[in-house]
Amino acid sequence: MLSRTSKNSTSRLSQISRHITGQTRTMSAYNKSTAKLNTGAEIPLIGFGTWQDKGAQEEAVYHALRAGYRHIDTARIYGTEPGVAAGIEKSGVPRSEIFITTKLWNNSHHPDDVEKAVDASLKDLKTDYIDLYLMHWPSPFARSDQLFPKKDDKIQTGDSDYVDTYKAMEKLVSKGKVRAIGISNFSKAELERLLKETSIVPAAHQLEMHPYLAQLDFAEFHKSKGIHITQYSPFGNSNEIYTKGQDIGKLIDDPVLAEIGKKYGKNGAQVALAWGIAKGHSVIPKSKTPTRIKANLEGDFKLDAEDVKKIDGLDKKLRFNDPSESFGWDFYTDLDGKK
Repeated sequence: MLSRTSKNSTSRLSQISRHITGQTRTMSAYNKSTAKLNTGAEIPLIGFGTWQDKGAQEEAVYHALRAGYRHIDTARIYGTEPGVAAGIEKSGVPRSEIFITTKLWNNSHHPDDVEKAVDASLKDLKTDYIDLYLMHWPSPFARSDQLFPKKDDKIQTGDSDYVDTYKAMEKLVSKGKVRAIGISNFSKAELERLLKETSIVPAAHQLEMHPYLAQLDFAEFHKSKGIHITQYSPFGNSNEIYTKGQDIGKLIDDPVLAEIGKKYGKNGAQVALAWGIAKGHSVIPKSKTPTRIKANLEGDFKLDAEDVKKIDGLDKKLRFNDPSESFGWDFYTDLDGKK
């Protein structure tokens, strides 16, 4: 027979258990949508972007993880890997529950530099593996400790072939340092060549994609090859760094998105995210404001097919990110939005 103290302890444990279970249900309800990569791993479809605001990322990642995000996107060039690590540590969320993406920068494309670059990322992220490691751009810079090696105020380009760079990334998988590899900002022709000349089909391709740059045909090509798409800049021209398109009004304020949002009790930004999720893509909005961080998670809802089609019709083939001139590489030559 239990003593009164034992009964009280049992009751208290039961309350704690119910509380924890309730928290788990709430958290999984936020970050519920996932896709299966060609490796078999699950990737959460709403991720948390950490581009810009380097000093704010520890708190931002902390709030994101506490809100329920389980997919964090960073990159060597962002300088946010240490902040991501600190935010994860502060959150108390186990590493095993978090999907981390980071990226190889252009100054480390030489095959001899690839493993050193991932080791530096592993050290800054305070982890012994990366879930998804992407080649940030197909364009090489000169080998250098500087992120932007320059001469006469102009970026020095390198001569490494992105196929050789990718082959060096393949070796990281067999070593267990990364669990999946992929690419970012490739054209269709560049991707087709990569598929022909390498052994591992990219698990994911991260590219600019939003209702004003829908790239429906390119998306279908990826699906046919078993390559997952992660959409960066899912809100289009909402970032002040994109000077192009600032005279057309914010994508997230588009009347079509606002009208569809009324139907679901959502705002234009949440509808833009739901459109990407309806395609089976990951979306990686960024914010450092706790209320907006939480609001973006609520973009994980199901749109009716007719609404997805309406949003498809917003496509303006409008690309906001094209550093061709400064990087010394002609990007997106066969894709929508290339002038």
